Amino acid sequence: MTPSETEALGLDAADPGHRGLFDVPPAQGGDYPEVAYFAGNSLGLRPKATRTELLEDLDSWAALGVEGHLDAARPWLPYHELLTGPAARLVGALPSETVVMNTLTVNLHLLMVSFYRPTGSRHRIVIEDAAFPSDSYAVRSQVEFHGYDAEDAVIRLRPRPGENSLRTADVVEQLGNDVALVLLGGVNYLTGELMDIPTITKAGHAAGAVVGWDLAHAAGNVPLALHDWDVDFAAWCSYKYLNSGPGAIAGAFVHERHLGADLPRFEGWWSTDAKTRFEMTPESRPPATAEAWQVSNPPIFSMSPVRTSLEIFDKIGIEVLRERSVRLTAYLSELLAGFEVITPADPARRGAQLSLRVRGGAGALSRRLRFEYGVIADSREPDILRLAPVPLYSTYHDCWRAGAALAEVLA
Repeated sequence: MTPSETEALGLDAADPGHRGLFDVPPAQGGDYPEVAYFAGNSLGLRPKATRTELLEDLDSWAALGVEGHLDAARPWLPYHELLTGPAARLVGALPSETVVMNTLTVNLHLLMVSFYRPTGSRHRIVIEDAAFPSDSYAVRSQVEFHGYDAEDAVIRLRPRPGENSLRTADVVEQLGNDVALVLLGGVNYLTGELMDIPTITKAGHAAGAVVGWDLAHAAGNVPLALHDWDVDFAAWCSYKYLNSGPGAIAGAFVHERHLGADLPRFEGWWSTDAKTRFEMTPESRPPATAEAWQVSNPPIFSMSPVRTSLEIFDKIGIEVLRERSVRLTAYLSELLAGFEVITPADPARRGAQLSLRVRGGAGALSRRLRFEYGVIADSREPDILRLAPVPLYSTYHDCWRAGAALAEVLA
């Protein structure tokens, strides 16, 4: 029996999230004043505190000018350090291994400068065939920069015929002695599959490869333990599950065993030791931390929303959010039982996302859901509709609305 609206409201009363902390857009269709928002895997909603706290930082500029670097309520010179601890806790890292900087693909390139060191016999990069396009572009450009043919040097992993997700054993089997770098998405953007990060990392190392992870859809979505899993490097964005605004500044991780090592690295003013930065010497003196990969002066007004968001995660805890995520996603899965869901059914193999294969055009369906039912989902043409029940602000009633709308539209 399909759960009723009354049952959904009862579940919300028993298992509330933190919707009150966020600005939920008004609906442009349907019977309810607010949207049922399922696109947090594309752009998270704005925390209500973001506006206030960003304006506080802007007001410091107005009141202090350049002196805000030292005298602002949140001084700008060490501002990035306010983000380091919360970001490290979120991804299971040491503060010395973590830095918030740049944007995701920029960070991947800066990290590959250090960690993709191809040789004639070991020069291939392993990614998913369904990797986010930016990752594909990045690795292809890296191998071509080093003089290799991308069609040969980039190994694209595909699921078995008739399946939608990669099997861990099949990934491990592809890690031969010609692989220099494994660079996979922690949670696949298209299918929502949560990869077995520790097992694949261990297998990559056993094969003699460096292992890095794109955590764009994993950070803020699932618990991570990058240090304990011995991941070499990782990068993530902050505008999806981390709710920091469009194009928000990103994060990066470098395992402590690489810190202080003699690795090639692009450098700039902020990659030198803060204690000697203003001696203005021509040679960089990089610290033995992930901050050695910083290049430029941190953008304060871009960091402000990230800091606000990370404080929310720090207060609530990713483990608590993951527990609610599993319950909420299972409920949505029950509502979608009659549709073709390509996301793994096992809760341990998925994050806060269910992807449906639909007929008649995913984009057209997404627009109908928005303007006729007030349900915002994300589409990937030609036939994938992605629904992300984010545990911070999504509700069981949102899920019920999405299930009812899809049942009516796709009947």
